Amino acid sequence: MGELIQNWKSLVYNLGIIIGAGFIGTVLHFILFRIFKHLNRLTSVLVYDSLIKHCRRPLGYIIPLLAINFAIPIVELPQNIFYIFDNVFRSLFIASVSWLIIRLTVVAEDIILSRYDIGDKDNLQARKLYTQIQTIRKILTVVIVTVAVALILMGFERFRQLGTGILASAGIASLIIGLATQRIFANFLAGIQIAFTQPIRVDDVVIVENEWGRIEEITLTYVVVRIWDLRRLILPISYFIERPFQNWTRISADILGTVFIYTDYTVPVQEIREELHRILKNSEKWDGRVWVLQVTDATERTMELRALMSAPDASSAWDLRCEVREKLIEFIQKKYPDAMPKVRAEFHKLKDF
Repeated sequence: MGELIQNWKSLVYNLGIIIGAGFIGTVLHFILFRIFKHLNRLTSVLVYDSLIKHCRRPLGYIIPLLAINFAIPIVELPQNIFYIFDNVFRSLFIASVSWLIIRLTVVAEDIILSRYDIGDKDNLQARKLYTQIQTIRKILTVVIVTVAVALILMGFERFRQLGTGILASAGIASLIIGLATQRIFANFLAGIQIAFTQPIRVDDVVIVENEWGRIEEITLTYVVVRIWDLRRLILPISYFIERPFQNWTRISADILGTVFIYTDYTVPVQEIREELHRILKNSEKWDGRVWVLQVTDATERTMELRALMSAPDASSAWDLRCEVREKLIEFIQKKYPDAMPKVRAEFHKLKDF
């Protein structure tokens, strides 16, 4: 009976050491982030703000687990309990460190992308960088998780061979080749290809499935297109490798817009041309580069007038086209009402019999 009580006292004492180590680690974590917050208030440096935002939670597990891992070897526990404690806490520590590394990639992304504003009109370089950084971060996340799972498995005798196989270069190569034959992994490889060849980028204006929209998100397996009416079109990323689509901002955001007006042959084209120029000069949406009005077709009933104008981006081009169309029609209605399209007919009086 006394030996049993003694064993329980020893077990409780050793568990107390482990719990105390975890408590010390929690206190150290609290102090560390108090220092970070103080430095952030003094300097307002992005790196401190990003570290506090993204790394606080994983470090909240890592520091206590690190303290516990230092404490476990010095406590006296039965062999079977020691084995369980050692493997469980080691696995949790590997998982926490992997989580921290993944969050550090987000911190690096914040720091790099802070120099670029994707909201600018001339944002080609920013869109390139956003697309590449986000894809690289997602690839690194997959690699880090794979390595972490392999290291955790290697800590258990039964799964050590499996963990070693995952890390083996031949095993990884055969795994990629085998999985690439499946549709989802074909999309994964297409995502890597798009990140570096960049037929599309984040915030590109595209026409897909007869819908106009902007690239909102690019993942390793699918792309989200925000359509003009705020619907979201979800497409597999291989779509942009295998099928044709329109990218209106591949090289630059500026674009030409067209407006077609149909009038009678009696309308004075030169005056319509001068009115178009006046409308464009008074519009904030015209970038001043291109304006043309031409007769592009003539049928037995009407003339087709095409107004061509330039705009800094697709959204401005759409608004400018609507504005020009409305004002040209209003001009013709007011100044040349007889020049609107009409149907001509001749009536002949029948002879009296």
